[in-house]
Amino acid sequence: MGFNVSAGGRLTVACRKIATLIPCPVDVAKIVMFNKPYGVLSQFTPEGRWRGLGEFISLKDVYVAGRLDADSEGLLLLTDDGRLQARIADPKHKLVKTYWAQVEGEPAEADLDRLRAGIRLSDFTAQPAQVRRIDEPPGLWLRDPPIRYRAAIPTSWLEIRIAEGKNRQVRRMGAAIGYPVLRLVRAAIGRLSVDGLAPGEWRLMEGNINDLRA
Repeated sequence: MGFNVSAGGRLTVACRKIATLIPCPVDVAKIVMFNKPYGVLSQFTPEGRWRGLGEFISLKDVYVAGRLDADSEGLLLLTDDGRLQARIADPKHKLVKTYWAQVEGEPAEADLDRLRAGIRLSDFTAQPAQVRRIDEPPGLWLRDPPIRYRAAIPTSWLEIRIAEGKNRQVRRMGAAIGYPVLRLVRAAIGRLSVDGLAPGEWRLMEGNINDLRA
């Protein structure tokens, strides 16, 4: 077992198991849970009409782990550990992301079954998703600006759980079954959720990939 201290004072441990009796310690990283408001990029610098994370997060040397589009809201994770950053974003680690999607119209179970089976999009086939109809999530904050409603068309809410995270995937899945996504909120990544965080608020914890697995 060896100990290394980086120039920044970070302690890491290198070890290997001896006769499987001595467990190796797992690196502990900083993890920031941020409730990203609508209109904020998954980067620290603003760009055009979009705001940046630097307006909200004062912590230094943390980096986005799994992006969230500027027009989407909810849980965004940041970390100071490059390996953890890659693991959060990589589908092979099976970190399920939970989304609340407000869609235009009222999809039937047959429509949702297409998502559960794994729907073909233009450039890939999405993995089977866990999807169900829900009421509007209790306590959900108002979006600023609000979505644009069409008076003659009702809206409904879906809870969608996927381990992937390709570019605008949930929005594309909704469009593929004929129900455009009007509002998209990422509610959870693994067992970490946005509960207790108002838009623009963040919370710091220490942990590793095991602390994120549900």
